[in-house]
Amino acid sequence: MDERVAAAAANWGPRFITNGVDASDYRRLTTSIERWEDWCAAWCEAGAVHEELGNAAQAVARLRSAGAHLAQAAVYYHFAKFMFVNDLAQMRDAHAKAVSCLTAALPNLDPPGRRIEIPFDGARMVGILRVPAGSGPHPLVIMIPGLDSAKEEFPSTEALFLERGLATFSLDGPGQGEAEYDLRIRCDWEVPGGVALDALSDLPEIDAERIGLWGVSLGGYYAARIASGDPRVKACIALAGPYDWGDCWDRLSGLAQAAFRVRSGSSDDAEARTRASELSLAGWAEQIRCPLLVVFGKLDQMIPWEQAERLAAEAGGPSEFLLFEDGNHGCANVAFKHRYRSADWMAARLSRNAVR
Repeated sequence: MDERVAAAAANWGPRFITNGVDASDYRRLTTSIERWEDWCAAWCEAGAVHEELGNAAQAVARLRSAGAHLAQAAVYYHFAKFMFVNDLAQMRDAHAKAVSCLTAALPNLDPPGRRIEIPFDGARMVGILRVPAGSGPHPLVIMIPGLDSAKEEFPSTEALFLERGLATFSLDGPGQGEAEYDLRIRCDWEVPGGVALDALSDLPEIDAERIGLWGVSLGGYYAARIASGDPRVKACIALAGPYDWGDCWDRLSGLAQAAFRVRSGSSDDAEARTRASELSLAGWAEQIRCPLLVVFGKLDQMIPWEQAERLAAEAGGPSEFLLFEDGNHGCANVAFKHRYRSADWMAARLSRNAVR
């Protein structure tokens, strides 16, 4: 087996399954794929099964089932493309299927979702807004992906916030998802984050005084960077985010380094390493005034846990550091230990009675 596929099989299972991939599908695919070059096609073939189930349910008006099947298909197509930067044409085709399946699912989700496109820097950022039942305006959690994630991966996490009365907006920002082709990875996420906050604050169903951020992996850095530069953020969760991405460079897998090189618009590995070093919270962490929850796994092989400890220690406002001795990158292998707790934490910070 290709060492890249072997690494995937060994490390990615908890993340895939937590975010919507059937466990039996994961085992079957990761044991049958021998070459990384076959990864995207195999996952697309599996995704097509779920897409067909969704279309069949839609045709006979089993709408709730249609939404579930199509949202699951989107997750499969997303994981087909998420690191497949070695064949950009194939990656882009798989991505288009992920986007189309999620878009088709949105009206039939509970609660339903809608696409919002936000003009930025001559292009656009795209996100999915979902609003809980009940009268608004509602508090909002902006959900920020990392290097290889995108909004299609987030429905299971959205559900945790929605169940607690919080609206969610899963955002593809620069270097991510639908925005990755026109907008490159950048260090100053307070800029695109501020534009997103402008657009979302104007929505009648959103309470602009109660907006929080949740970011995972490199998105944890992005979330912290937005919080450091925008007082409209009332709470921030950084899950498995780095303090200094450049200091993590030599620990990254070849796949992760390649994904960063492509999505940062770097011409070669040397330039990518230089660009990575620009993503640092030095001088910014102390400007975070809102409540901050830093969640991290001590077994993370990409980012040293001490970076998370440093972020929590340097934050200028109240901070909490939740470290799991047995947690991997993203703590997906111990999701039951932190996902509900994080959602409760955010709901408390965005409640009408929260102390500001």
